Amino acid sequence: MILTGAEIRREVQAGRIYIDDFDVSRLEPNSYGFRLAQDVLWYEDDVLDCRKPPRVVTGRLSSEGFTLEPNRFYLCSTMEAMGSPHYAATLYACRSVSTLGIWIQFSAPLGHSGAVFRWTLEMAVAHPVRVYPGMTIGKLAFWSMQGDGALYHGRYSGSSSTVASRLSQEFGEMP
Repeated sequence: MILTGAEIRREVQAGRIYIDDFDVSRLEPNSYGFRLAQDVLWYEDDVLDCRKPPRVVTGRLSSEGFTLEPNRFYLCSTMEAMGSPHYAATLYACRSVSTLGIWIQFSAPLGHSGAVFRWTLEMAVAHPVRVYPGMTIGKLAFWSMQGDGALYHGRYSGSSSTVASRLSQEFGEMP
């Protein structure tokens, strides 16, 4: 079952949900509004090889904004560190953001229980869109789990900013 905004607030106060820089004004009926951090990166390679770490270009969103361009895949991150060892979470774009043609988390919206960090956001746009650090970009919903819970200990544990793909780690050292 999905938690209501009031229940998210109670669980944050009880220490069962962690949201660093929690602001009650960003609570919604069934979610919490998260903001866009300054870090942005995109891949430099024309062809990405799953067996090799991708080469990335890094940038920063300034107060003047940053224009996302079509036909380019971006990785940004949430301003807030968020998560819970007691609930699973899902990340979605705000409706106001999606109706501008900005897609976030279109293929990996699930946050496992125990995953508590600044989330890397997958981002793409339908046409050029200027975004700003600190803008509310999405919503995080929390879900109760059925059965014995297990905590996330994956390759993105401890992330503190935007993280490029770590899929190459599945292949080990490559010649």
